[in-house]
Amino acid sequence: MTAVLPQRPTGGRLIDQFEYGLDAPICLTWELTYACNLACAHCLSSSGRRDPRELTTAEAEAVIDELQRMQVFYVNVGGGEPTVRPDFWHLLDYAIGHDVGVKFSTNGVKLDKARAAQLARTDYVDVQISLDGATAEVNDRVRGTGSYATAIRALENLAEAGMRDFKVSVVVTRENAGQLDAFKALTDSYGAQLRITRLRPSGRGADVWDELHPTMAQQKELYSWLLANGDGVLTGDSFFHLSAFGEALPGLNLCGAGRVVCLIDPVGDVYACPFAIHENFLAGNVRSEGGFQRVWQTSDLFTELRSPQTGGACTKCAHFDACRGGCMAAKFFTGLPLDGPDPECVQGYGEHALAARDAQLITPKSHIDHSHTGPVRGQPTLLGMPSIPSRAPAKICDESPLAGLDLR
Repeated sequence: MTAVLPQRPTGGRLIDQFEYGLDAPICLTWELTYACNLACAHCLSSSGRRDPRELTTAEAEAVIDELQRMQVFYVNVGGGEPTVRPDFWHLLDYAIGHDVGVKFSTNGVKLDKARAAQLARTDYVDVQISLDGATAEVNDRVRGTGSYATAIRALENLAEAGMRDFKVSVVVTRENAGQLDAFKALTDSYGAQLRITRLRPSGRGADVWDELHPTMAQQKELYSWLLANGDGVLTGDSFFHLSAFGEALPGLNLCGAGRVVCLIDPVGDVYACPFAIHENFLAGNVRSEGGFQRVWQTSDLFTELRSPQTGGACTKCAHFDACRGGCMAAKFFTGLPLDGPDPECVQGYGEHALAARDAQLITPKSHIDHSHTGPVRGQPTLLGMPSIPSRAPAKICDESPLAGLDLR
């Protein structure tokens, strides 16, 4: 791929090339729907209810056509729960038929034996089953009662169907950080691969981040574990801030927001980062003239993100080349400056920055919230989550995320 900006350097490290952006994203996340049968405490997109403005089937097909022309090799499909969209399986086949591979994340609710067999026969598709506890006790405290059993049933169906290289996707929290070996053993038992990602203070995750994000001691243990097991575990480059402990972890060790990654949400809005669903990081909409390609290649926001960054105070740190200042979304949603340290900076600078915040500071919140307002079966109640208002839902889809959807 060629660069968008003419000042992109020639030669040198790959990370230096990527900082100036590419003409198409390497990893495009596409949330097909905000509808979800769960109400996970840490959901980064505050999913639950379906948005009536969702892209239609024809509009989604048009986006796939555009991605094919741009030579985007695969999309990472999520939500919400993508499989509750009635046209999900059609769109999956349509993408693969147009040379766009699909990796999709699911809680497993729709992966019965028949669907598992279908996926096992399909090329260029990868499945990630979300699981946030190696035991039902730990998982269901965050994801909801019964969600562990649903995920395990999906894993069993995929394994029985002969599906290869499917993933178990884990968000590392204070609750499950001590279960990494158990996650690896569980994943291996199904012939799958473990994928672990970082908890971000995004969406509903902002409400529980203080209680759920790993302690400094757990981060150190995680770093050591990744050094020992990293060759067989995927991370999505989400732990590059841990590289400041010493030896760099495998991967880009770069915030790729607007440079090599971005997000398309269910209504077609394009954000710089899957973890930064906020109007400050909104670059445009695929329904606008020029579609996704114009947003990616010419938006003012992406152009700014691809410009040389100063790194702020972090450039004075001896570990800056290793961690590059950390995660943009983590800083933004905890009220820290984007050119300051990551809130989980392993050298302790983030901790100091958090303590030094203005006591009157109101941390930013996403302008998007599709959380359920009515009762949800299995809704997690741990971690000081706000109680459900005792009032009737304004719409039927507030009562059930699957209302009005044909799930046969």
